[in-house]
Amino acid sequence: MKRYCLTCDLIDNPELIEKYKWHHLPENQWPEINESIKAAGVLSMEIYVFGNRMFMIMDVSDSFTFEKQAEINKGPKSIEWENLMWGFQQGVPGSKPGEKWVLMEQIFNLV
Repeated sequence: MKRYCLTCDLIDNPELIEKYKWHHLPENQWPEINESIKAAGVLSMEIYVFGNRMFMIMDVSDSFTFEKQAEINKGPKSIEWENLMWGFQQGVPGSKPGEKWVLMEQIFNLV
């Protein structure tokens, strides 16, 4: 099993941030999106937020690749979800144009 950590910013607007959180409550999640995430090989996913900065932890199977995830995300429901999320999200400083979630570099591991 491999772990990936990513970061993304939300648009710095308290109302939008609360609406983004609302979309991620268990009762408001889109089952098709959760299914597609799992189909890509994601075993678990957590998102944390502080202010408008987000942090995602993904534990993935050995079969997971970001290319596989991108292919699965070409489905109509995934496109609809991503378009909706773009209304709340923005890239972090230093990200490429159009890039939201970016991989973080691990610099410490207490063993």
